[in-house]
Amino acid sequence: MNPLPITCMLHLLLLLVVIDAFSLIPKKVDVQIYNDLGSETNLIVHCKSKDDDLGEQHLGYRNYFEFRFRPSIFQNTLFYCSFQWNGITHWFDIYVEQRDKPFCSQCVWDIRPDGPCLTNYDLCLPWSS
Repeated sequence: MNPLPITCMLHLLLLLVVIDAFSLIPKKVDVQIYNDLGSETNLIVHCKSKDDDLGEQHLGYRNYFEFRFRPSIFQNTLFYCSFQWNGITHWFDIYVEQRDKPFCSQCVWDIRPDGPCLTNYDLCLPWSS
């Protein structure tokens, strides 16, 4: 019996374990965006990255939109969103890898009139200019 195929498979398995252990393949990030504008206000959310357009989402009060992705190994992942309600439009970078990666593998955002709040970290940020 030729031991070469078994040796190659063991080396491949070891390589995959080492890559995962040293986080060379980034873990997936989960982003949830909740409408926290008030019971009578609907929210239209449109999120994009340089590669992906996630489409327009219509959210009633306390409804949410969720998406998952694997960040870039170059640490430059960016998702930005527009938020529209009652004739008002705001923009916000909902995921910036340099800002969010250290503490946010599940990012839960409440969208409020004065800006988005990262609720699982009790952190509110202003709208982008």
